[in-house]
Amino acid sequence: MASSDAQQHNNDDFQLSSLFDVKGKVALITGGGSGIGLMFTQALAVNGAKVYIVGRTQDKLDTVAKTYSQGISGQIIPVQGDCTSKEQIADLYKTISDKENPSKNAEEMKKNMFDDDKNSFQDWDDIYRTNVSHCYFMSTAFLPLLEKATEHTKGWSGTIVNTCSISGQVKTMQHHPQYNASKAGTIHLTRMLANELAQNEIKIRVNSIAPGVFPSEMTAGESGANQKSEIPKDKFEGKVPAQRPGNDRDMASALLFVVCNTYLNGQTITVDGGYTLASGK
Repeated sequence: MASSDAQQHNNDDFQLSSLFDVKGKVALITGGGSGIGLMFTQALAVNGAKVYIVGRTQDKLDTVAKTYSQGISGQIIPVQGDCTSKEQIADLYKTISDKENPSKNAEEMKKNMFDDDKNSFQDWDDIYRTNVSHCYFMSTAFLPLLEKATEHTKGWSGTIVNTCSISGQVKTMQHHPQYNASKAGTIHLTRMLANELAQNEIKIRVNSIAPGVFPSEMTAGESGANQKSEIPKDKFEGKVPAQRPGNDRDMASALLFVVCNTYLNGQTITVDGGYTLASGK
């Protein structure tokens, strides 16, 4: 086979080292100090990404950076901030943009979607503040930095990944209708943001991951000294086809797929061990 024919097949593009390459990428993870946010942090940093982790408790962030930065090719950089405050998000954006040199092309959308005084947390229902409002304001604030990724790497490489939940997909209230409704809002917001950016020809993808039951402070009640949570396996025998709760590897592989597949946009990937199969949507 001629060398030109071999190049035409693009075989190298299908190697794992190419498909799931995040070396040198820059990520910001809110809630990176525990639970699924910590899993995301490790998945990226272990594979060579520079990861800014944001949370309200500096001690938790410092523990993560100290514990999980050793012997990896990437970086974990703690930045304290409250993502339910628009003013602190603006400060957070300034802090990181000073380091990462944002794109100018998305500045106008940032002004219209984030900087506009009419767009405030006060305008959003308090129930949706954590699960919907912060996703909107964090996403729109960082549009210029996200587009920089697409300018730097061919394809729609700049991406937003929202964490929703199967609670936003199932039809039952599960004794917490406010939470379920807000997570459904996260799913729809993901599609709206993806559409708005595409309509304005801003090459940033927006997708979400809907976890089933994974160990976190919400599901387990607490974190250990290493900021990890645990759920007994036997608690879910007979309740989900997988016969267990999710683990770090399940979430890490889901995140890497969503981050690296540049043909995925406006979608929600459900990672639930078959929970929704058993319960029905």
